[in-house]
Amino acid sequence: MGDPAGIGPEIIVKALAEPSIRRAAKFIIFGMDEQLRYAADKAEIEPFWGRHQHEKISRDYPYKVVVADYDDYSVPPWINCPSRVTGEASIRFCLDAIDAAQAGIIDAVVTAPISKASWKLAGATWPGHTEMLADRCRSPRKVMMFVAGPLKMALATIHEPLFEVRHKFTIGCVFEPIDLLNTALKEYFHLENPSIGVAALNPHAGEDGQFGDEEQRIISPAILLAQEVGINCAGPFPADTLFLRAAHGEFDAVVAMYHDQGMIPIKLLAFEQAVNITIGIPIIRTSPAHGTAFDIAGRNLAN
Repeated sequence: MGDPAGIGPEIIVKALAEPSIRRAAKFIIFGMDEQLRYAADKAEIEPFWGRHQHEKISRDYPYKVVVADYDDYSVPPWINCPSRVTGEASIRFCLDAIDAAQAGIIDAVVTAPISKASWKLAGATWPGHTEMLADRCRSPRKVMMFVAGPLKMALATIHEPLFEVRHKFTIGCVFEPIDLLNTALKEYFHLENPSIGVAALNPHAGEDGQFGDEEQRIISPAILLAQEVGINCAGPFPADTLFLRAAHGEFDAVVAMYHDQGMIPIKLLAFEQAVNITIGIPIIRTSPAHGTAFDIAGRNLAN
C-alpha cells in the first residue's frame, strides 16, 4: 500500500477497480482495509475485495483481490504528512510483501509510494525501497530501471547527494547498470540485441578532460568492459542530447550517471505513466515513479 497517509490507497483502489486489470491476475494488497474503504467511499467505488489477517495470507484464496489487513495500525485519513506510525506501517507492508515473494506466495511485488521522511521517523536505515529490497533479498546487485513511454533508463548511482556522486564513482558502478539493463531488456522486453547509450557525467562529456576526467578514467573503461562481454553499448555521450536520441529510437535504453540526470527526462516524458523496475534482485518488483502526494491525499484527486 505504501504510506497509508499518501495517495497509495486511492490509486490502488482506482487501478484495481478496472475489470480488465482484475481479470489479468490475482492481487494481494498488503495494507489497511480501513484506508482502502475510505478511498473507495471518496471515489464512489463499491469495495470489490475480500479481507484476511495478514498473518493468514496464502496463495490459495477465493478472491481476485484480497487485503492482507494490518488492523493493529490506525491512521486517521486526514494526517497527510510524514509520521512515525505511517512509516512503521509502510515498512511492515513492504517487508512482508518481499518475504511473500521470496516464499512463492506471490509472483511479483508492486509498491505504492512511500515517504522517506516517514521511514526516517520510524528509524529505518534504508534510504528507500531499492535499498530495502536488495538488503531483504540479500542481493549484492541492485539497479533502478525506469520505463516511460518510448524511453527506458537505468541509474548508475541512486540516492547519493549530488556533491558526493563523483567520489562514489567507480568502473563497477557504471558497468553494473549496463550489464543488468542489457539482461532486463532481453528478459522483460524480448529484445535480442538491445542497444544501450551511456551518458557522460560532465558537461559536453568532459571535452577531452577540460571539464572533468571521469569519462576517460571511469565511464569509457566500463563501456569497454561491457563491450568485451558482448553488450551492445556506446558512449559516453552528453546527456543533453542522449535522451533525445533514445526517445527517437536510436537507442533502446540509456544509462544515466546520477538520479536527476535520468529522472528529469523520464518524468517530463511520462510523469503519470512512468514505472520503476528494480533489476538485479531475485524477485520482480515495480512501482510508479511518483511520490506520496500528501497535498492531495484523501481528496479523490489522484489519477
